[in-house]
Amino acid sequence: MKLIDTHTHLYLPEFDSDRDEMIERAVGSGVVKLLMPNIDNNSVGHMLAAADRYKGICFPMIGLHPTSVKDDYVRQIDMLLEFTSVNRYIAVGEIGIDLYWDKTYLNEQMEAMRRQVSFALESDLPVVIHSRESIHEVFSVLDEFNGEKLTGVLHAFSGTVSDAARAIKMGFRLGIGGPLTYKNSALDIIVREAGIENIILETDSPYLTPAPHRGKRNESSYICIINKKLAEIFTMDEEETASITFKNSCNLFNI
Repeated sequence: MKLIDTHTHLYLPEFDSDRDEMIERAVGSGVVKLLMPNIDNNSVGHMLAAADRYKGICFPMIGLHPTSVKDDYVRQIDMLLEFTSVNRYIAVGEIGIDLYWDKTYLNEQMEAMRRQVSFALESDLPVVIHSRESIHEVFSVLDEFNGEKLTGVLHAFSGTVSDAARAIKMGFRLGIGGPLTYKNSALDIIVREAGIENIILETDSPYLTPAPHRGKRNESSYICIINKKLAEIFTMDEEETASITFKNSCNLFNI
């Protein structure tokens, strides 16, 4: 059984003490590829170091996270995109809009998203979209690129069934992680309606830890827990859901 963690921040300080062991646990559990979204100009060096150390396992993305968008976002994005001339990236991400923590920079977040989506289209790369409490604002930006053959994933999907259908119609996949295992989560209904052919698995580690480890640090080996829940929802074998989501991820990220 092979799995892919399509969204892990394994380069963050939370893993400094046991990063090698964490990756060894993941690979030993069948999680053979770990995809790393970037955060900002301060994180990109750490991310690239991880990609270099764990070649063939860890794959980097490039992008400015919406919570890192401030008045200087244009300069930040320009600096990040300079890295694309010397390194290969599998996606533009993590980009999008976040209205949970702060609404001050909404206009800047929307413009930063536009700029990075445009770059993704120019570079023929998928986008990894963050949409925390901002699904309607995210769709308003994506609508501007309708018909442009944009592909990607709505990471940590938390919208409605109709939001999921809209995203899928646009050519997006749904990134499903730990919240699928939470009590009273409506994600099981959304996932079932969306169809497994539109699902990819992620941890967002060290965040969004699945049950029964909720409250502790998340890590990529826990993809197996999410896959098991997915198999229960679709009444399939875990090997089958792993195979389908693995293929979905490989096709989306061209790996």
